[in-house]
Amino acid sequence: MSDTDNKPTLGRKPLGLKRSVEAGEVKQTFSHGRTNKVVVEVKRRKLIGKPGTPEAAPAEPVAAPPPPPPVQQQAPQPAPRPTNVAPTGETRQELQARLLREAEEARMASLEAASRREEDERQRAAEEERRRAEANQTKAAAPVVESTPAPEVAAAPEAPAAPEVQAQAPAEPAAEAPAVAASDAEERPATQAAPAPRRFTPVAAPKRPEPAVKKPAHARDKTGAGDRRQSGKLTVTRALNEDEGARARSLAALKRAREKEKRAHYAGKSQPREKQVRDVVVPEAITVQELANRMAEKGADLVKALFKMGVMVTVNQTIDQDTAELLVEEFGHNITLVSESDVDIDHSADVDAEETLQTRPPVVTIMGHVDHGKTSLLDALRGTDVVRGEAGGITQHIGAYQIKTKGGDLITFLDTPGHEAFTEMRMRGANVTDIVILVVAGDDGLMPQTIEAINHTKAAGVPMIVAITKADKPEYKSQKIRERLLEHEIVVEQMSGDVQDVEVSAKTGAGLDELIEKILLQAELLELRANPDRSAEATVVEAKLDKGKGPLATVLINRGTLKVGDIFVVGTQSGRVRAMHDDKGRQIKSAPPSLPVEVLGLGGVPMSGDTLTVVENEARAREVASYRQEQATAKRTTAAPASLENMFSALKDKQTVLEYPIVVKADVQGSTEAIVNALNKISNDEIKVRVLHSGVGAITESDVSLAQAAGAPVVGFNVRPNAKAREMVERFKVPMKYFDVIYQLTEEVAKEMAGIWGPERIETVVGRAEIKEIFPAGKKDKAAGLLVTDGYIRKGLYARVTRDDVIVSKTTIASLRRFKDDVAEVRAGLECGVVLQDTNDIKPGDVLETFDVEMRERTL
Repeated sequence: MSDTDNKPTLGRKPLGLKRSVEAGEVKQTFSHGRTNKVVVEVKRRKLIGKPGTPEAAPAEPVAAPPPPPPVQQQAPQPAPRPTNVAPTGETRQELQARLLREAEEARMASLEAASRREEDERQRAAEEERRRAEANQTKAAAPVVESTPAPEVAAAPEAPAAPEVQAQAPAEPAAEAPAVAASDAEERPATQAAPAPRRFTPVAAPKRPEPAVKKPAHARDKTGAGDRRQSGKLTVTRALNEDEGARARSLAALKRAREKEKRAHYAGKSQPREKQVRDVVVPEAITVQELANRMAEKGADLVKALFKMGVMVTVNQTIDQDTAELLVEEFGHNITLVSESDVDIDHSADVDAEETLQTRPPVVTIMGHVDHGKTSLLDALRGTDVVRGEAGGITQHIGAYQIKTKGGDLITFLDTPGHEAFTEMRMRGANVTDIVILVVAGDDGLMPQTIEAINHTKAAGVPMIVAITKADKPEYKSQKIRERLLEHEIVVEQMSGDVQDVEVSAKTGAGLDELIEKILLQAELLELRANPDRSAEATVVEAKLDKGKGPLATVLINRGTLKVGDIFVVGTQSGRVRAMHDDKGRQIKSAPPSLPVEVLGLGGVPMSGDTLTVVENEARAREVASYRQEQATAKRTTAAPASLENMFSALKDKQTVLEYPIVVKADVQGSTEAIVNALNKISNDEIKVRVLHSGVGAITESDVSLAQAAGAPVVGFNVRPNAKAREMVERFKVPMKYFDVIYQLTEEVAKEMAGIWGPERIETVVGRAEIKEIFPAGKKDKAAGLLVTDGYIRKGLYARVTRDDVIVSKTTIASLRRFKDDVAEVRAGLECGVVLQDTNDIKPGDVLETFDVEMRERTL
């Protein structure tokens, strides 16, 4: 144990047999009175000698592999001087400065020693690498060695030994010594004697690539900053590439070179290119340049061809489809003609195969005059009581129902209104039906709507069954009905015809079974079939806007099966089937052909009679609906061709025709359509109805705002305003009218129109007189002496003064005298004098015509 083992160490004791780092304390005293203790390192001086010399001090082996190589002894270091003992005559400030200076010198010395050791290690590593490379080359050249001993070749000079480190610093890190000793031990052989030189054939050293000559600064500046930016990072490929400075050819340059070679190859033998025939899609209108692009031809060639045809156009002008077809055929391409209407769905081209068709229930429409018992007959068939819920006892909606007979057969019934205003509904019912039941009351006979139903049935080309109702009444005369039907070319079976007829009574139920039998017989003759295993197609029977459910549509399935979740387009609207209900209100998942269902999930209220078609996706549905919307807008906004007659008639209408603005809201689409048509029919040449807005659903704030701005009443048919709309009605005093029977609505609107029109003024000429002489009467007025030629003249009557059959003035008779007496009336053949009110433009020879005015109330 040395005497330094008992000294305090710096922090944790280092691992090893000996400790070369010790700690000491230096007490610092400052001028302001405070003191501080500084802990400093105390290291032993080490001398590292040249390997192989006995003067070198032995290094402490640390983790050396066994057996440890012999190491040379290290020279003993002088004992370090205690740093906490001040020399004689040294103040504390000088001691402190000296200690700090010695610490800084020791730190710099240790850094210098570390840098020297690192340099030595690098040199030894390089020398070892060189020796290893020479050894490898010797092994590779072994077959070339001759049998005779080769001349001795001096071994390569060893790497210069590390210079002796002069330990000028008072201390050195102890961890550095073992590493140096280990590296020295690896280099030295087991014995102190130098190894014998090896014998091998000399091999020329490989020639290393010379470093590239750097360009001068001005030459580098000429290349620009672009090369420096494109240099990138140094990679292995770039480091081993000798032609790093040379720029590689780009793919575009190589492609151009190949094309140039091909052109040069085919220059001598120019072969004509084969004409490529293309399929060109040509719309209804296309520009010349666009057509040239689709044909892959030059636009100038197309313009030249058009010039030859006598069509003077440029490449930017539009040509029609026929001209484009001629161009495409002339250039030898195939043409495909398309139009905007191709976006729409064509139902005529979609025909089901014969083997896919299956029998479906018949669709029967009940038609006839109002109050002839159509709904009562249907109630008797269904076992319900719909009539009791009808306003005014008449049907004003088209209803769809399906019943099941006693034999299990299904029949779908459509109940149409009989009022004259619902012509459109009856026509739709005749178009979607298979069989028409013409209901005629036996006690009333054929009426106008009965005749209209006959015409609709003939136009639709569907078979007819005549049901003569009210057979329970005493005044029932069925034979008279059959005879009256002959006037309209309807011959029943009892009169040797082909039209079936049945006498029924909805009240007693007589004849109902016979009616059902004849319906099934007629359906069997028609062979009604449809394909249920396909996308559904349906016809909108009725549509409305429900407050809680939104737009609803009652549809009748024509073919296919409509399922919940199907995406469809109907008219200008599209949507997805959210839910379906049958005629009894039950929710169903699918609807086969001939079943009437109520569909939820529409984007808006469609028009009655529109076709509902299921499509593959929402994008297709939106595309078709958008196209139909554009067509409907164009049709609505298209003006008639301008002409002088149209201009003068429009000018005349603006001057003389009165307008009655109105806003119409109804519960279903069919009722709205019927009301608008009925209001247009009561218009005449002097006053007409102007429907500002018609729609389905409750009366909203927008309806009230529109009516308030135009000064129009709001008519609600089976609908009422919501809370906000009622508040606006009370605030703005907008007239509101509610109706549930259509003829009451038309009568009330006709009275309102007559009131706006005002009473009719009727003029009746009662007398004529000839002015013989003019006399002054007072300061301003003039008196006229008359001879009454016709009728009579009475005081206070309206009068006109005509001169040469031209009216000069209109006035009234203010005074009437005969001789000097005032009289009330002068008859024909007598003379009199009159003073006219506010009129002095009278001359002898003028004619005075008197007339009476009657104001009569107008009626529409």
